[in-house]
Amino acid sequence: MVASNLVLISNAGDVGRRVLDQLRARDVPARVMVRRDDDRAAELRVLGAEVVIGDLTRPETVAAALEGVGRMYFAMPVSPDQLLAATVVASVAREHGELDGLVDMSQMTVSQMTATSTGESDQQRLHWLSEQVFDWSGLPVVHVRPTAFLDNPLFTTLAARSIRDNGTLALPFGTGRTSPIAVDDVARVVATVLRDPAPHIGHVYELTGPRTVDMTEMAEEFSRALGRPVTYVDVPLDRWRSEVLAKAGLPPHTEQHIATMARLHRENRYDRASDDVERVTGVPAQTIEAFVAARRRFYLG
Repeated sequence: MVASNLVLISNAGDVGRRVLDQLRARDVPARVMVRRDDDRAAELRVLGAEVVIGDLTRPETVAAALEGVGRMYFAMPVSPDQLLAATVVASVAREHGELDGLVDMSQMTVSQMTATSTGESDQQRLHWLSEQVFDWSGLPVVHVRPTAFLDNPLFTTLAARSIRDNGTLALPFGTGRTSPIAVDDVARVVATVLRDPAPHIGHVYELTGPRTVDMTEMAEEFSRALGRPVTYVDVPLDRWRSEVLAKAGLPPHTEQHIATMARLHRENRYDRASDDVERVTGVPAQTIEAFVAARRRFYLG
């Protein structure tokens, strides 16, 4: 292995797993940090990854994982430890001194935040602060800020349930517009940057679908993709939170984040579109219709 090409993937969730697939398809060596050596870790080894056990909030395990690494993908699940992990990684990586690229998975909402804004979720605030830490560190950082994911349960599991039950998308987004993006498209951007970080250092990439739509237009895209009528039903936010979100059994930090995302959609904070996916990868982001059509059996059951 060439040390400067070795990539550390700190989270092999939805995006990280696809990043790994794309790197290995091009014979880029990859190391993945996991919390436990379990069946999931075994699957990553089968995919060609070196697997290390570690915790992003523990400096000694981060330092061990960074040995021989030239590039890193930093990402966390929704967690109150987001800022702690970012600070640990930034401080250890700065002392480590061998990175020529660090891709930080952030959020689109950060683009509209300030040091004193208060309307966002706790998780979004932690992303804003994490970006500050990485910028202050002097590391060769690239911030990636995706908008809401098409793969989010809001647009997959919950949508499939209401489409099967009564042909509706039932969400509390009002007339707000949105431009959700597929995990695959975000992973393509991350993998592209990791393969050759130099042209991207210092950039912020805002990743969205190809255009913004209101929820009625989104329902029309679902209709075309599924070949059956789908209509949007606007659910009052408080009712949706108590009848749907509260029953999901999520940790309070995660529940507050998703509820805030719903409110910000209703306030039209997600009405943003960018061509950064195409500019970075040469291929445009998927449309909602294409995403749903590729999963037709899932939505219709």
